[in-house]
Amino acid sequence: MGVNVFTRGSGWLPTVIREDGELKLMLAAGADANHEPRVFTVPISEAHLAVIREDLARHLLLWSAILPLCDAAGTRGGLDENAAVALLDPILLSSPADVDTLFRRIPWDRSRLVAHGADLDLLERGQVCEAMRAATEGADEKRAEKHRADRRRAARGVVLGPLDTEILRYTGQYLHGATVPRRLPDAVDTALLPQVMRVVATAEQACAGMRIGLDPRRGNRATDKRDWDRLAAAVEAAVRRAYPELVDDAVRTVSFLMCSEAADRSRSAPVEDDEAAADGHPDLGESARKTALSFTDDKGGERKWLRGGPRSASAEFWEFVAARSAADNEVFTIEDEELGEGIQLHFYADSIARITTVRPGKAGSDPQYQVEYRLVDGIGGYRNLVRAFVRGGCAALEQHGPWLSDVTEFERARRRRDAW
Repeated sequence: MGVNVFTRGSGWLPTVIREDGELKLMLAAGADANHEPRVFTVPISEAHLAVIREDLARHLLLWSAILPLCDAAGTRGGLDENAAVALLDPILLSSPADVDTLFRRIPWDRSRLVAHGADLDLLERGQVCEAMRAATEGADEKRAEKHRADRRRAARGVVLGPLDTEILRYTGQYLHGATVPRRLPDAVDTALLPQVMRVVATAEQACAGMRIGLDPRRGNRATDKRDWDRLAAAVEAAVRRAYPELVDDAVRTVSFLMCSEAADRSRSAPVEDDEAAADGHPDLGESARKTALSFTDDKGGERKWLRGGPRSASAEFWEFVAARSAADNEVFTIEDEELGEGIQLHFYADSIARITTVRPGKAGSDPQYQVEYRLVDGIGGYRNLVRAFVRGGCAALEQHGPWLSDVTEFERARRRRDAW
């Protein structure tokens, strides 16, 4: 690797080595296919070394200018050495005015300079040499992250007020909008914390009693998108009414917090027992309850359920769906073999079929079935229909119509629904 000639205290700043008698600038940047840092070298002269050794600002500026070339090399490509060498004299040996001019026409890594103490106002004005007069050898990565976040918002035309800023800090989304929001009161300016808490209280009141259910069609921990959107809309409307001065970023982070917390409560709660929720329903009598059912999917999966077990039929079925549902497995069936009836759920089409045996097969003949179809409105609609079938069979589904036996008519209805 060569003999170390010069290095600064910060581990990531480029170092100078001597390899086979030649001076080289060595820096780690980017990553290979295994996510390990890549190391690049650029040949330099004694004059370049003298400036790098004595002038921290020029050292940082050179690093900032070479990093984009390292990024362009990707995971396996070589560094454009000619382009890197062409930067040495203009950055290390030219006048400050010429360096500023160069930085107006080349790509450079702004965050490195910001992390090492660059004056932000001077950077914005293109005075990079003057901006680095107060450069520090140590890096403040939080400062660089904040600067990147502010620039991303500025690019969208977003200007945060003091309360907006503290709300984003409270949820932990000031630096990274995709971060799952949390409650971080210690991150907030104490003078503005009471105002932040009033905004949060407004959001809590707006969604009191609302919940976000699970959607087994998308796995064990997936939530119902409609419930999420409904809760978010309620929170955003209330917060905007009470605090019209807040920017959208601040309003959305509060609604994201409320939705995330509601979703977490659902994930940590016991599996919902749809049948228990329907107890006392006047048209679902005890005598109509199913005693044995089989659950199947399109991939050969099957599970049997018997009444008297530890789990209700609905809870067992939705657990089966959550474990088996996938992009290529979206048809699930519940069948009462003894009574010859069942329902088939078509998640890909938001529809369901109820199937009853009109005439059992005899003497080798195939049985005859009546198949009727219905459109379904989201996971809530599916839960209602499953609950009704489990407690009362196909007869209990009559009130949940209309049911269409004509396939062509049903397809027309489905296309009309999908076109809305």
